[in-house]
Amino acid sequence: MTLASTVTDLKRIAEMLEQRSDVLVISGAGMSTASGIADYRDHTGAWKRPQPVQHQAFVQHLHWRQRYWARSQLGYPAFAQAQPNDGHRSLVTLEQRGQISGIITQNVDRLHQLAGQQQVLDLHGRLDRVRCLDCGWQQARGDVQDWLQHQNPWINAERFTPAPDGDADIEVDFSRVKVPECPKCGGTLKPDVVFFGDTVPKADVETGYRWVEKAQAVLVVGTSLMVYSSFRFVRKAYELGVPIMAINQGKTRGDDLFAVKANIDCVRGLAELVDF
Repeated sequence: MTLASTVTDLKRIAEMLEQRSDVLVISGAGMSTASGIADYRDHTGAWKRPQPVQHQAFVQHLHWRQRYWARSQLGYPAFAQAQPNDGHRSLVTLEQRGQISGIITQNVDRLHQLAGQQQVLDLHGRLDRVRCLDCGWQQARGDVQDWLQHQNPWINAERFTPAPDGDADIEVDFSRVKVPECPKCGGTLKPDVVFFGDTVPKADVETGYRWVEKAQAVLVVGTSLMVYSSFRFVRKAYELGVPIMAINQGKTRGDDLFAVKANIDCVRGLAELVDF
């Protein structure tokens, strides 16, 4: 892939955007790496690291909840301090120009909204909030962080390596970890995100399909689409004959479905796209 061909592909995408006023964006982890939030997969779409906690393991076993909250206690503060990057701001500019109508994001960091994006579907939820699996009560994740710091102060002294989505790699005795419970009913608290092995809420899937059906084009940015939850919308667009564009460095699950793909870092690619 040459620089000249990448520029040509970006110009084609710019032309397609100018010709349409209802372009739906599907974004993934590559959008947030420039903000300091690590992603899960490499340029071939393969896992960089072991998969994070599975939904059923978290729900059914205290050990996995202890493991999750200990790691999150260390990893969440840096995640919460992340700020939007030029890619997020470029998408806001495109929205303000009337070129894109909405974003379906796999990310749980809310950086699109923090940048000023108005129409965003958080397909995998949001990490800044927790929910009781028993009574549905919600609480700010920051409040839970305060509780964790107070109840497990010894964890703060542990060495760790940051991992994606507020996670952290540590080696400790997880059986010592105190786990937060719902202050209303004593039930199980879980981050308000879709863990691996869980399903996206039906209402969000239906909203995503509605957005695809009204879109004049789809732009994929910063995702390999290896997760079906987002790939389904690209496949639906293809079935409807909606042209699909992509700005992503490396292999994606949808490569055969794209009308045009710029093989470039999505943050850089979006910034150049705005300047055309």
